[in-house]
Amino acid sequence: MVLYHKSILTNGIRVVTEEIPMFSSVAIGFWVNVGSKREVPSEAGISHLIEHLLFKGTHQRSAREIAEILDSVGGQLNAFTSKEYTCYYAKVLAQHFMLAFDVLSDMFLNPKLSPEDTEREKKVVQEEISMYEDSPDELVHDLLAQTVWANHPLGRPVLGTRDSVANLTSEQIHSFFQRFYAPNNLVVAVAGNIKHEQVMAACEKLLSPATPVPIPTFDPSIPQFRADRKFFTRNLEQVHLCIGAPGVTAEDEKNYVIDVANSILGGGLSSRLFQHIREDQGLAYSVYSYHTAYEDSGLFAVYAGLSKDNLKEGFRLAHQELEAIIQNPIPTTELNRAKQQVLGSFFLGLENTTNRMIRLGKQELTLNRFVSPEEVKEKIIAVASSDIQNLCAHLFGKQGLATVVLGPVTEEEMV
Repeated sequence: MVLYHKSILTNGIRVVTEEIPMFSSVAIGFWVNVGSKREVPSEAGISHLIEHLLFKGTHQRSAREIAEILDSVGGQLNAFTSKEYTCYYAKVLAQHFMLAFDVLSDMFLNPKLSPEDTEREKKVVQEEISMYEDSPDELVHDLLAQTVWANHPLGRPVLGTRDSVANLTSEQIHSFFQRFYAPNNLVVAVAGNIKHEQVMAACEKLLSPATPVPIPTFDPSIPQFRADRKFFTRNLEQVHLCIGAPGVTAEDEKNYVIDVANSILGGGLSSRLFQHIREDQGLAYSVYSYHTAYEDSGLFAVYAGLSKDNLKEGFRLAHQELEAIIQNPIPTTELNRAKQQVLGSFFLGLENTTNRMIRLGKQELTLNRFVSPEEVKEKIIAVASSDIQNLCAHLFGKQGLATVVLGPVTEEEMV
């Protein structure tokens, strides 16, 4: 039985909770409905920089105190920024819930955002960008997004660029914070050994004084997938290959179909891509597929890390698998195995309060409703072979496929 509740404070804060009495911990997430997609080009990277700055101290606590306070009770405090939202979260034993909630509330309501901290943290973020660029197996996915969504906010990296971060001013940061860090743009998600009434009491005490503001309207063009082909020549040991196709949006019911299709294609050790490219041919160490869904778009991708000599054959085999899943019905045993893999991974994830909290927050922001584990299981079990074939035919053949190659190879050598 899922003990899910939702309430809305008078100032617009949405509070969603999932009580799990058998757990010892509580995970708390403050989800701000803003990410890199809301940035204009001159603000590129500002959402992520603000995420860093909220840990640099408030008007009540120093950065050191913020770092130590949950450490002292064995808790965790962290954050992440995506293209569509920013999440600040903590995980503690249930008895320390108020301590963690107080720290997160203080960070959200009273950050210093000082010019000195801003200049120092801009250097930290630029180092983070350098570290990311030194990880080609991660960088290639950003290059794919830039390729398929060129000139659209979804195509920009969440971190921004060195130049865009260097040029951000304290005035821009304060303005962006005041525009988006408002109670009516916040979801508080809590999962674990806690009652909804306790969470609401904490919200009323610490967050109710916050005043709502008009959130800027946002109506960008729908991102149009571009089946482009880009080569980024670098002196690397491996070639990093990404093949991209349009995906589905976050609220599309076809996400259940694509989850099973992804499991079959490249979602695990028994997947077709892994078995045929790595196990049978020995062409790659890392090969997989994934799907990312956004509010107004989606991206399905295949990744492989290959030697230069194996690139053409790996590329051919990957395309062969994308075509095969369209042309041939999926055997019942393979289909059932994929469903069980998806469900097994899903239900194992529910044994972690942080995962449960993240699920709550994402669903509230993207779907504005709770999807029960029982509903997920029902939808996955219902996926048929024809559903997968029809969806893959639509996505993989709709506008063509995009290709991004990062490594010691040029386009002429690929022909």
